[in-house]
Amino acid sequence: MFIELVNKWLFLGALLLLVALMLGAWSSRFGVPSLLVFLVVGMLAGEDGPGGIDFDDHRLSFLVGNVALAVILLDGGLRTRVASFRVAFRPALALATVGVALTALLVAAAAWWLFDIDWRLALLMGAIVGSTDAAAVFALLKASGVRLNERLASTLEVESGVNDPMAVFMTVTLIGIVTATLTPRAGPLLLEFVQQFGVGLAAGLALGFPLSHLAQRLRLNDGLNALLLTAGGVSIFAATNSLGGSGFLAVYLAGLICGNRRMHASDGTMRAMDGLAWLSQAGMFLLLGLLVTPSDLLSHALPALALALFLMFVARPLAVALCLTPMDFPRREVAFVGWVGLRGAVPIVLAIFPLLYEVPQAWLIFDVAFVIVLASLVVQGTTIALAARALKVVLPSRAEPSVRVALDAAPGRAAQELLQFSLPAEHAWVGAAADAIELPVSARLVGVLRQGDTLLPAPAGALAAGDGLLFIAAEADLDRLNELLTAAPRREAAGVAPPAAALRFVLSGDAQLADVLMLYAPAQAAAVPADLTLAQAIRATRPAPVEGDDTVVYGVRLTVAAMDGGRIGKVALTVEPGAPPG
Repeated sequence: MFIELVNKWLFLGALLLLVALMLGAWSSRFGVPSLLVFLVVGMLAGEDGPGGIDFDDHRLSFLVGNVALAVILLDGGLRTRVASFRVAFRPALALATVGVALTALLVAAAAWWLFDIDWRLALLMGAIVGSTDAAAVFALLKASGVRLNERLASTLEVESGVNDPMAVFMTVTLIGIVTATLTPRAGPLLLEFVQQFGVGLAAGLALGFPLSHLAQRLRLNDGLNALLLTAGGVSIFAATNSLGGSGFLAVYLAGLICGNRRMHASDGTMRAMDGLAWLSQAGMFLLLGLLVTPSDLLSHALPALALALFLMFVARPLAVALCLTPMDFPRREVAFVGWVGLRGAVPIVLAIFPLLYEVPQAWLIFDVAFVIVLASLVVQGTTIALAARALKVVLPSRAEPSVRVALDAAPGRAAQELLQFSLPAEHAWVGAAADAIELPVSARLVGVLRQGDTLLPAPAGALAAGDGLLFIAAEADLDRLNELLTAAPRREAAGVAPPAAALRFVLSGDAQLADVLMLYAPAQAAAVPADLTLAQAIRATRPAPVEGDDTVVYGVRLTVAAMDGGRIGKVALTVEPGAPPG
């Protein structure tokens, strides 16, 4: 009997996952988030759907949700570069603390009015839906081919990694106040806050380095290395929680340390981690979909939808604007960050907390949180790429390596990587001799993949569109290779007039603006200081520039085309026709 029951549940679980993955692959073509598909499949398999599965084990859901979130945050930390903190730490920290608190307060006010509940329960509801899910955001942006500038992408990335602890702290604290196990006084609350973040920070830093060192010393194969990192990350998560700290913060920091040290983390390891993260998300959303009872949602569907719309259109944008506007963020980027506050797994997992602690009206809080997540995935999840293009925060697409493998380097030598690019059509290299193309000093073309054959550069002869190019290069050369392999835009058809702002040139950031204007816009050149460079002209309005930043000076538009470390390497200059000097 027991064996039959086990086989039944294994079959049902695997079947649900298979169906969800097939539907997710199909729906992603239309911009529908895969997480939404997983959630809907779980709901259809539940007691109100065709599946008819009666599942109400919130303890198991809480366990699976926490393990899944630990894996997801570990994977996010592994992929975050320390350089991202250079431009994103201040805004991300503001959003993860003040932004979450403001969002929670605004949502709480609306929930108190809509549901006529105790103010403490309203605050608890606001805290539960306070954090965002950047994993879903970046998955959607990647699927749609949208590329954001470094400041915007890093802010969203770092915010999602560090805002979960704030939401957890607020949730646990308010549960203690509601159940009368915690006194709502400033002293104990401040002490709890310091303990959560202090222990989480210390544990993440103290345990992240040993985990990185262990992975580097053992040098396991890709699959086992991913399992080692996962086991270590989940252990850090659980140990930190046991010590009274934020396990979410600790596991994210541990992943950040491991991902930024020269450990044996190849492209295969990261692909394996990606698979584990997606398995975690899929399993968690399927289980949470099973846990909810759709018929119970109908009794308060309208006020819950109203609260979701208030969160998306009022609370999140207002909180973001108050946090980012003082930091001189461009308005378009403020608006985009305000719109992409996608709610995902964390609010639903946090909504299980009141069930575990038997908080009054706990199921109401869970159902409302579920509706908010569902509405967020439907409305925001399907419009992220559209919003990015409408707000003009999209960078031009560029070539990216389809394969990236870290190579072992000799002591004292710079680390090398094996990179594979596909040669785009209409590229300047098409028709050129493979062994004669100009590359960065430390990069080498070592092979050409053509029609299933692997050729050395010299025998390969003239390159053709679609050829796979294999390079060995240092990590520092990746941006330059991306730039070199990005196809030039198509030329305008014969007889078709160029657009109004067609005079666009990419120049060195050290070029003198006056000299450039003497060639392309002499009417504006007289008013320009003789020693003003293109980079200096941009930094006058953008003190911390990133790729994609632009400004209009002396009748021309200057856009950062490429960064070289902390300096502006390339600048795109666009002459505005008939523009007066100014």
